[in-house]
Amino acid sequence: MLDSASASTTVLLGAAAALLLAAMLYPSSLLKWLQRKRYQYEVTFSLYMLTSTEKFILNSVLFLLLSLFIIAASLYLPEHIAFMAHRMFYYFSGDSSHFTTAPAAKDFGTSATQLLGNANAQHAGAATHDL
Repeated sequence: MLDSASASTTVLLGAAAALLLAAMLYPSSLLKWLQRKRYQYEVTFSLYMLTSTEKFILNSVLFLLLSLFIIAASLYLPEHIAFMAHRMFYYFSGDSSHFTTAPAAKDFGTSATQLLGNANAQHAGAATHDL
């Protein structure tokens, strides 16, 4: 079974393959469309006024930020959506069986109580030992 990272990688590779296939089948129309999009990008963000070095730096920063955003979204967004769906189900139904089981919560409570009891006993023992 594919996890979310593998599925998103598969989708991105599929989109890249489809774009490459379209470039091989229709080179002139795709090339014109890409040139038009590049022109719109340069005119919209006033890149035509920059030198080639400034364009390179700006485009590199934008590419880095966009790629980090896409990677973060593809890695963490599926888990977040699942968490929010479980939370929404909990708010509507009030059933917490999806989150934890009763024995695990009970074990956590008893272990926390034992941990606090041991810490208090050690603190009391250290205080009497110092006197």
